[in-house]
Amino acid sequence: MSSLAVIVVSFNTRDLLRDCLRSIFSSTLAALTVIVVDNASHDGSADMVRAEFPQAILLEPGENLGFTKANNLALKTLGFPLTPSPVHPFTPSPLHPLTPSDFVLLLNPDTQLPPDTLSRMVDFMDSTPSAGACGAHLRYGDGSFQHGAFRFPSLAQVIIDLFPVHRLPGGHRLLDSGLNGRYSPRLWEKGEPFVVDFVLGAAIMVRGEAVAQTGGLDEGFFMYCEEMDWCLRLTEAGWPVYALPHAQVIHFEGQSSKQVPWASFVQLWRSRFRFYAKHPARYGPVHDGALRLILKIWLGQQRRDAQRRFGRDEITGVQLDAELAAYAAVSDL
Repeated sequence: MSSLAVIVVSFNTRDLLRDCLRSIFSSTLAALTVIVVDNASHDGSADMVRAEFPQAILLEPGENLGFTKANNLALKTLGFPLTPSPVHPFTPSPLHPLTPSDFVLLLNPDTQLPPDTLSRMVDFMDSTPSAGACGAHLRYGDGSFQHGAFRFPSLAQVIIDLFPVHRLPGGHRLLDSGLNGRYSPRLWEKGEPFVVDFVLGAAIMVRGEAVAQTGGLDEGFFMYCEEMDWCLRLTEAGWPVYALPHAQVIHFEGQSSKQVPWASFVQLWRSRFRFYAKHPARYGPVHDGALRLILKIWLGQQRRDAQRRFGRDEITGVQLDAELAAYAAVSDL
């Protein structure tokens, strides 16, 4: 039977984490190792894991490592030969002698799994030895469809993301289109696995052999774009990435990043620019120049809008300063 390790990185999401772990341990899959990396939460998350889920392996690095370093810490704990990190070395406890698993699932704490999801994902990876990774069929907390697989970003996607093109005649159709990096919901409705550019890191299962070959996540990404970069590297190494309509995951989305929205906004753009710079064959100087021009126009609009909202007493001076500081930080990237 193939083995699976589930890695959950948490930052101040205690109650969501509890529900997530309950769903994992209710899985029909037997060969299961669960590692929780607590990124210095101050809401009692680590104490909750120790008290309620002693079967989970809890790692506490003592600071917020971010998504990538925390996941890589867990991967190294599992014995995967990743590039050693100069900080936070970890020696597995003799109580948990770990070896690399056949598959690894990176799972957000703001998710819940139906009992058969892990079995469905492992069964697919077992039956498709060429697959390097797969992503689940994500749904919001109310059960509605959530895009969980995307095409690699383009300038068209940036424009659709930043500007209100949905207000144009027929513009709403662009939101779910390939121009906006989306795969048609009809592909998910067919129920058959299909190859995609990348899947969200909220629930991505990667073959252990592919993890070892690609070296895990790039720790230059604190958060955002790391799964996009990993999926591109997997694909370039000959490991296609699949979306699985028949394996569902409930995703409440963005609970950690909501705690620091403007810092998250800056981090998003920092990660985007890092991704573009890492892959010059796909995103060259022309792309970079056009992107920066588009972003400059949008940031100017946002600054003026923030000033208007402040003038109407819709935001405080402190809020205005935080917003303008974020726009300035992105302009300087």
